[in-house]
Amino acid sequence: QVQLVESGGGLVQAGGSLRLSCAASERTFSSHAMGWFRQAPGKEREFVAAINWSGSITDHADSVKGRFTISRDNNSTVYLQMNDLKPEDTAVYYCAAAGGPFAVIRPSDYGYWGQGTQVIVSS
Repeated sequence: QVQLVESGGGLVQAGGSLRLSCAASERTFSSHAMGWFRQAPGKEREFVAAINWSGSITDHADSVKGRFTISRDNNSTVYLQMNDLKPEDTAVYYCAAAGGPFAVIRPSDYGYWGQGTQVIVSS
């Protein structure tokens, strides 16, 4: 069974940094776009960042541009470097694999999801 496993979440003070990782259980995901989403309590899941299959094209939500960076390596692992964290970044962060190679932003375009990792930013 295909699995996406996130790690790297935790508690951090405002202005701090965290690096999330998402490891895919199958190398077939190397040909798929990957994305990060987040969901805060009482809110809908929202797009954070996406990267195409080769890593050459990325897209970031306006709320995280200049602070977060998505990247990937050749081993089906995708990363989210989060700098200058703010209390409003507090959420459960989910990694997802898209159905195709292009970076997309709608949750419905992603067929595989991880279990999520909690990020808490204290003020």
